[in-house]
Amino acid sequence: MERTMILCWFLLLCIPVAYGGYYSKTESLVSHLRKVTDLRFFFHGILGGENTTAVTVASANSSLLGPSNSIVVDHAPLTVGPEPTSKTIGNAQGLEVFAGRDTTTVVVYLGFGFTEGELNGSSISVFSRNPATETERELAVIGGRGKFKLAEGYALLKTIFISNTSLVVEYNVTVIHY
Repeated sequence: MERTMILCWFLLLCIPVAYGGYYSKTESLVSHLRKVTDLRFFFHGILGGENTTAVTVASANSSLLGPSNSIVVDHAPLTVGPEPTSKTIGNAQGLEVFAGRDTTTVVVYLGFGFTEGELNGSSISVFSRNPATETERELAVIGGRGKFKLAEGYALLKTIFISNTSLVVEYNVTVIHY
């Protein structure tokens, strides 16, 4: 009985040692390893028609909550120029949540995946409030993968063209990454 008690106490004392090693030594990243990449591309959104890139998946009763309360799913091309026939370099996929009683504000959750050239297979993630009625605005880059590991930064947006069925937005993105 006494041996069993000693063994139990010994095992109890070993538990903190075993759980104390769940992480490795913290090392700081050397700041000179950080890179800055500037990107410029155009987002093409099309509502309706044969080449739809955005679909409304939920919409509120507008008489109760205001004129623009909906959730839109995007899968839009990214091109090197503002024309729809420009070379496609990737695509944007994600959600846009439209909300607002007096003005339209969009909360944007988008991943920009690049499919051409040096950035093929890399992507950046953007999440931010997007005041849709403003011509120029800014979004936060909150992450990335591939060449954009541990990405952070910002995207400056400028609406180039807008109609009831289509939208072209210029993105100038500064990405800080390792």
